[in-house]
Amino acid sequence: MNITLNYYPHGKIKAVTLSYDDGRTDDRKLVELCNRYGIKGTFHLNSGFFGREGYITKEEVGKLYEGHEVSIHTLTHPFLNHVPQEIVCREVLQDRANLENLAGYPVKGMSYPFGAYNKEVIKLLKSLGIVYSRTVIATNSFGLPEDFLEWHPTCHHNHNLLEITQRFLETGRYTNMPLLYVWGHSYEFPRDNNWSLIEEFFKLVSGREEIWFATNIEIYRYIQALKRLEFSADCSLVYNPSGISVWIGVDGKAIEVMPNQTLKI
Repeated sequence: MNITLNYYPHGKIKAVTLSYDDGRTDDRKLVELCNRYGIKGTFHLNSGFFGREGYITKEEVGKLYEGHEVSIHTLTHPFLNHVPQEIVCREVLQDRANLENLAGYPVKGMSYPFGAYNKEVIKLLKSLGIVYSRTVIATNSFGLPEDFLEWHPTCHHNHNLLEITQRFLETGRYTNMPLLYVWGHSYEFPRDNNWSLIEEFFKLVSGREEIWFATNIEIYRYIQALKRLEFSADCSLVYNPSGISVWIGVDGKAIEVMPNQTLKI
């Protein structure tokens, strides 16, 4: 019997996620397009800028991003590697608290302002309850991160997105759990006059049965749940201690292991 840990929810073999920073008013159109095509995104917000010209208001956060993920981008967007640890803590925790009050759920994810961080910042984030943070270092590949607090995206939407997407779609099962992770800023679409680019991307990936469309935190939590599975010595039994279903491969077939279930394989 061959057992593999390489399936996303419902036996899907690939995943797509979006990550957009700053909470600009152009998020409204981006979210509308996401909803139209069934794409999920994570939106990293600077709550200290709400209501300023060009930024969304705090009153619209809950409704606008419903069905997506609200995530930390710090209170005022500083270079975290150039400020005292006390400011790092305040910037992250105050933004987190503000966003949680507006979104109505625990906010555990983040992206680094300016992509700036160091080992000390990562250590602080762990103590602040942050479980992942996105960088701006493009991999141009489809692997899952080795460290979720240094989560490198596949690409920015302006960097060969359609060509990379085509390569992703052609990727076979030999690649373990391929993930296409696209990041950017929504204000770049009107600035660069290329809203058509992201819509063309959505058309390419939307509706494909093999793809799981997920937020950043959903991917993080699923991978953690997959890692927590407990197998018997002969692998005839598997126990899922997590609160979500996970799927394993048994002789090439995707099998669901439900929350708190011990399954005889």
